[in-house]
Amino acid sequence: MKVEFELWHLVLLLMAFFGCVGTFGKVLLAQFEARLDERFNGLEDGHTKALEVERQLLIFKAELPLQYVRREDYVRNQTVIEAKLDAVASKIENLQLKTKGVS
Repeated sequence: MKVEFELWHLVLLLMAFFGCVGTFGKVLLAQFEARLDERFNGLEDGHTKALEVERQLLIFKAELPLQYVRREDYVRNQTVIEAKLDAVASKIENLQLKTKGVS
């Protein structure tokens, strides 16, 4: 059994083969590009979320001094209030002693 190909058959087969290879490559590149687009979109979404978290953190840092009193500040203010109460108590005590001494 003998198979004979003429030149135009061979050229046609080669063109069909390279056409299939080209189409396969084109499809493969399209899938690769689609996958890259998905990854970039995911990265962009992550970056957007990170920026949102950073913005919320900055807002929180700006509001924190308005909503929070440090322990040292609270102790200092309590000490001042207690000293004033002690001063008022001693004045009342002195006033009571004076009124007892006058009577």
